[in-house]
Amino acid sequence: MFFNRTPTISTNELERQLSDKPQIIDVREPQEFRAGHIPGAKNVPLGKVARYTPKGKTYVICQSGMRSKRAAKVLLKQGHDVINVRGGMMSWTGAKRGGKN
Repeated sequence: MFFNRTPTISTNELERQLSDKPQIIDVREPQEFRAGHIPGAKNVPLGKVARYTPKGKTYVICQSGMRSKRAAKVLLKQGHDVINVRGGMMSWTGAKRGGKN
């Protein structure tokens, strides 16, 4: 098959799962991450994501959903269980760490 859909989840769906402590990687640049991120998220910039090995199901987020979709495709191609977070931090209404809450 030439076209594989990237699994996605909304920010609201992800927020409902936070009590389960899901693995979340934020593929924005470090300064963007420091300005505000989901509690428990790990910063793995897009340029380094190909060298990152997630453990189990991993949610991938960025600012708008475009970089995270690219990162998810890279990790999926490597055989990892990843889900892109649609809308990114621009759509996130939950708690944040760093920056202004």
